Amino acid sequence: MNIRRAVPMSLLAATTASALLLTGCGTDDKAGASGSGSVDVVASFYPLKFVAQQVGGPEVRITNLTKAGAEPHDLELTAKQVASVSDADVVLYLKGFQPAVDKAVDQNKPKHTVDASALSPLETHGTEVDGSGHAGEEDHAEEEHSADDGHDHAVGDGGDPHLWLDPTRLAAVANGVAETLAQADPTHAQDYRTRAADLSGKLDALDNEYKTGLATCQRREFVTSHAAFGYLAERYGLHEVAVNGVNPKSEPAPARIAELQKLVKEKGVTTVFFETLASPKTAETLARDTGVSTGVLDPIEGIKDEGKADYFTVMRANLDALRKALSCS
Repeated sequence: MNIRRAVPMSLLAATTASALLLTGCGTDDKAGASGSGSVDVVASFYPLKFVAQQVGGPEVRITNLTKAGAEPHDLELTAKQVASVSDADVVLYLKGFQPAVDKAVDQNKPKHTVDASALSPLETHGTEVDGSGHAGEEDHAEEEHSADDGHDHAVGDGGDPHLWLDPTRLAAVANGVAETLAQADPTHAQDYRTRAADLSGKLDALDNEYKTGLATCQRREFVTSHAAFGYLAERYGLHEVAVNGVNPKSEPAPARIAELQKLVKEKGVTTVFFETLASPKTAETLARDTGVSTGVLDPIEGIKDEGKADYFTVMRANLDALRKALSCS
């Protein structure tokens, strides 16, 4: 005789829950990656990750080499991250910006690479004081000193790396990313191109917002702690005056501080801007010594909480901050 034993409902529920939990763990076992597509994309820092998300859509899995909220200039890679570069279908990076990434790409030869600077060639922007676009001798000496610490901060021959702060330049990068993804995954080539066109349209709209918002202002000079906004200033007819050079960790010479204090008073500057990922100490000191306010101007090199902000929200917050500081109508 076969005797059938009833399974207690509590045991059945626990077994089912355990199975679901194990299934969930299996789904999440893709450390450092976002998305569930079949194309593995490695991005070296946030702006390129953002482009990969927007253009790649559900077809890609993205790994960002720079963790959220971290300063990307001096990134050092772990062995696991180097392996991810080697195994990637596509690597998105900006040559000269993060030397460790350059080295990993050169040594591991991933299947497809996108160098953003090849899609939007870099320019050199001076940390100007007098509006000429040329930094003083002290500034050049300070930049050269900061570049001697073993890292290439894209000062000098490398040019200014912060091209994404001009929306039209980021659109060029997006279109290039779409073409490389199309090569890596021909089945979804049209999807990538369509999304890139959509992103380009949004970036064009943002560009128009900036043109309109900064067209009529009482001042054109703005003071920042870090020379990250050269492309933005060039695009919209402004003059960036930076306390530090391209490297946000460099320290300005005393003569530079004296020049800045004079400019703030002569030009009627109302705000000294600092950023989210670097120390505000020097900017706060300059503001206090000249009796002006401080504010945040974010170079969008990294975002601490991507659930609350993205490239577009931060760019629009930057526009609002500039309009207030420059007394735009």
